[in-house]
Amino acid sequence: MNRRKLEEKCVKGLMVLSTLLIFGTLALILATVVIKGLPALDWAMISQIPKGGFYLGKEGGILNAILGSLYLAGGATLLALILGLPVVLYLNVFARKDSRIAAFTRFSLDVLWGVPSIVFGAFGFIIMLSAGMRASLLGGILTVTLLILPILCRAMDEVIRMVPPDLLEASYAVGATRLQTALKVVVRQALAGILTAVLIAFGRGIGDAASVLFTAGFSDQIPTSLNQPAATLPLAIFFQLGTPFHQVQQRAYASALILTVVILVTSVLSRLLSRTFTRHTIQ
Repeated sequence: MNRRKLEEKCVKGLMVLSTLLIFGTLALILATVVIKGLPALDWAMISQIPKGGFYLGKEGGILNAILGSLYLAGGATLLALILGLPVVLYLNVFARKDSRIAAFTRFSLDVLWGVPSIVFGAFGFIIMLSAGMRASLLGGILTVTLLILPILCRAMDEVIRMVPPDLLEASYAVGATRLQTALKVVVRQALAGILTAVLIAFGRGIGDAASVLFTAGFSDQIPTSLNQPAATLPLAIFFQLGTPFHQVQQRAYASALILTVVILVTSVLSRLLSRTFTRHTIQ
């Protein structure tokens, strides 16, 4: 056996080992959540808010945390998309390829992507104190928006950069403006990838606890306005695991199972939507 074949087999073996390690880790996490959480999961836990003594093992559920997480992550993702899509379209359609502003913007987004979420939480908390705001759903949405904005922008940027330049040139050739090209050609061609980027941002937002610990607060009630505090599933899991009661700890795994199912459903829905929109794009 020559050296090249030996190297190829070694690299292939490492790739297979890495793949098995990833799948094994995922399977272990899912098995732990299902085995420990499923026995404690019932309809009351999904359909009710916490009652008196819930964190001591008494009756109630985590409906407040489920809806609070969906409100917060959904609102933050929508706001990040509204703010981020124009930035990405400017970088890829309006800015010159050798633009220093575009290069600096991408660099800044990369730096922000690497900032720990607790830093965003502390920053959001300081801004809220300066503005006289208290912990609320609005504060959590704004903070999570800052957290997922660089993730969403860079993901959409990479997708839009894959749009064939010939499409843009063809659009300009028939008299379309840059704005028309951006909205009717670029967005439509990259729509499947944009949906995937939105999914990544939503999953990051709904699963984060550090950024909302001091900004969104926590409440046993379902928020009915943006100025009220909102519970989230990650914090509900954290608080339940922190109790000495075994029954409550089991509920924490059930909460983790619910969060996993929400992300799984979102992923499947995104794949279905991506396939639908991909039919209308040029491969």
